[in-house]
Amino acid sequence: MEREQHTIYITGAAGYVGGMLADQLSRRDDVALVVALDKDPDPGLLSGNEKVVWLTANLADDNWQERVRAHSPDTVIHCAWQIRELYGKRALQRRWNVDGSKNVFAFAFGTPSVERLVYFSTASSYGAYPTNTLEHLFREEEGFRDEVYRYAAEKKEVEEYLEQLWHGAAGKKPQVAVVRPAAITGPRGRNMFTRFGLMATLRNKLPNTPLYRLVSLLVNRIPVASELWCRQFIHEDDVNDIVTTLALGKLARGYDVFNIAPPGPPVLARDMAEITHKKVLRVAPLSVRVAFFLFWHLTRGKVATSPGGWRFYCYPIVMDGSKITAEYGYAYRYHSRDALERDAGRYRGYAKRV
Repeated sequence: MEREQHTIYITGAAGYVGGMLADQLSRRDDVALVVALDKDPDPGLLSGNEKVVWLTANLADDNWQERVRAHSPDTVIHCAWQIRELYGKRALQRRWNVDGSKNVFAFAFGTPSVERLVYFSTASSYGAYPTNTLEHLFREEEGFRDEVYRYAAEKKEVEEYLEQLWHGAAGKKPQVAVVRPAAITGPRGRNMFTRFGLMATLRNKLPNTPLYRLVSLLVNRIPVASELWCRQFIHEDDVNDIVTTLALGKLARGYDVFNIAPPGPPVLARDMAEITHKKVLRVAPLSVRVAFFLFWHLTRGKVATSPGGWRFYCYPIVMDGSKITAEYGYAYRYHSRDALERDAGRYRGYAKRV
C-alpha cells in the first residue's frame, strides 16, 4: 500500500520555528510538497529545496490565498507571528498578528482540501503572576488569564477566536490541534539570531553596537527578583516531532490543545548562572519593572522590554506537558536544561555551518 502524500502549508517560514518545520517535514517520504510563506524573504535554509514552494506575502493581505489554494494543501501549520512588540505601532502589529491569523483560519476552514490545522499558541498567556509557584503546573483546561503583555494578550485573543470558530462552524471543518510551547531552543535556535533576549544577553551574543554593548555591560550578573523565577525550555527537535505527530498522525478529537514542555525541573536562575558563568544578583521586582520601562522608551523598543514583559523575568510559569505523552505516547528527547545547554540534535554544530 502506498503511503499518503501530504501537501503542507506553513506560515512564518522565514522564522525560527516555521523554517525548521518546513526543512524537517520536506525530508519526509510522506510529504510531497511544502508551501512556505512569510512576509520576509527566505533566509537561506530552504533555498534549493525542490520540495518547497516559497511565497512572499503578508498574511494580513488578500493576495496569497489563491496561490496557496492552487497547491491543494491538506495540512496548515500556522507559526507566523510578530513576537517582538513594535514601538508605537500597535495597530500595525495587531493587523499582522490578529487579522493575519483570522485570514489563515478562514483559509483553512474554507478550503476543501484542508483536513488539519496546527496553531502555535504560547505558555505566556497563562500569565506571569506573583502567586505562581513551582509546584503548580498549568494544565490545558485551566485556560488563559488577562494579560497586559502584548504578545500574550494577542495570542490569547487569537486562540479563543479559533476555538469559537471551530465549535461554531457547521459542516466539514478541519481538525485543529493547538500547541502551547515552552521556550523553544536548541543548537539552531541559539545560533540563528543575534538579538536582545534573555539567553542572547547572558551569553554576550548581542549585536556589536554601542547600545547593545551597554546592555551586555549592565547584565554582567543575572538579576533575580524571586527565588522561584525560572524558565521551561523545549528542544527544537521535540517541537518538530510533536508537531509532526499532530499534523500527520491520527488525532483523537476534532479540536484539542497541548502544552508542550518536557518533564523534570525547569531551569532556575542559579542554573542559568552556572551555564553562562555569571553570578546571581538579587533585585526587587520594582527594579526590573523600572528598568524595562526606561529601556523600552529610551531605545524606542530597540531593546525588547515591552510593557508587561518585566513580569516574565520575575515570576514563574511552569506547565504540565504530559498530555501529549499520555494520549499519543510521545516521549520527550530532552529535558529543559539539556535543550538550553547541549549541542545535540538534528542541528548539532549549526553555528559551524552558518
